[in-house]
Amino acid sequence: MTKNNIAISSLAMDLKRVAVGYYGDSNKTARRFSQEALKRIEEIEKQDLKPYLRKYLNKLPDVLSQKDEKKIAEDALMYSTIFQNYVLHSS
Repeated sequence: MTKNNIAISSLAMDLKRVAVGYYGDSNKTARRFSQEALKRIEEIEKQDLKPYLRKYLNKLPDVLSQKDEKKIAEDALMYSTIFQNYVLHSS
């Protein structure tokens, strides 16, 4: 597994924790993992990624800063699945 795949996989887990946090009304925890996810984006070498994945990474800060926390949870879970599938199918 490459360094990029590890970072993307970790991002997927952070996003899953964001979703679980908001769904379980643990908003403080969800916000903390949102911050971790935003830091994780910086670890990823975007030039090596497929264009569709770069697009999702670029949208992620806006997604995590929405006002509606349930919408953040839904989007975070969807993005988590997309990133997780990318790692599984690129190895």
